[in-house]
Amino acid sequence: MARMSTTFDAAAMLIELEKEGKGAAVPAGSGAYKFTKRVLDVLVSLALILLLFPFFVLIGVLIKLTSHGPIIFKQTRAGIGKKPFTMFKFRTMYVGAEEDQDFLSHLNYQNGPVFKALNDPRLIWSGKFLRRSSIDELPQLFNVLVGQMSLVGPRPLWLPEAQKARGPARLRTQVKPGLTCLWQISGRSELSYEQWVLLDLYYIRRRSFLLDLLIIIQTVPAVLSGHGAY
Repeated sequence: MARMSTTFDAAAMLIELEKEGKGAAVPAGSGAYKFTKRVLDVLVSLALILLLFPFFVLIGVLIKLTSHGPIIFKQTRAGIGKKPFTMFKFRTMYVGAEEDQDFLSHLNYQNGPVFKALNDPRLIWSGKFLRRSSIDELPQLFNVLVGQMSLVGPRPLWLPEAQKARGPARLRTQVKPGLTCLWQISGRSELSYEQWVLLDLYYIRRRSFLLDLLIIIQTVPAVLSGHGAY
C-alpha cells in the first residue's frame, strides 16, 4: 500500500498505478470481504440514518424555506455493471438546473465527461452550505442500506459518463459505487478527472476491509475541512 500520513498520498498512488499499468484486470474480491463489507454497509448506514434523522428533518425545513421545489433530488446513475439506479441527494440547486448546464459549459473547469463549476450560479442559498459541508450526500445512506451503493467505492457515474468510458475508465463500474472514495479524501474536486479515474482504479485493485475502514475514517476530517468541495 502507498505510504500514508494524515491523508492518502495521491501522487504516490498514481505513480505506483502507472508503473503497474492502468488496464490490469479488476480482482474479484473474496467472499469473506464481500460479506464483511456488506455487513459494515448495513450496520453503519442504518445507525447513521437513525442517529441523523432529526438533522435530516431540519435540513429539509431549511431547503423548503429557502427555495421552491422538492427536498430530495433524484438522479439516475450507473451502478455495478452500469445498471441504472436512482441516487438521492438533498437538493442544492433550483428546479430545472440540469437543463441549464449546457448554457453554463464555459464555467466548467474540469476535464473529462463531468461538470464542475466554482460558484455555480444554479445553487440555491442553502445549497452552497450543503455542498461545502457535503451534507447534501447524506441521503445516499439509503442507497447504501438497500444495497445499490456501498460506503466505500468509486463515486457513481453519470450515465453518459459510464456509456462514454473507454479503456481502463470503464472498469470503474465493475464494483459497487460508494458514498466516499480515495479521491474524495485526496483533494476531491481539485484533482483532475484523470486523477479521479486513476485513484478509483487504485482502489478497486487493492480493495480490502482494512482499506475501506481507513478511507471511512479519513473521510471525516476531509469533509470537516471542506477542502476541494464545490
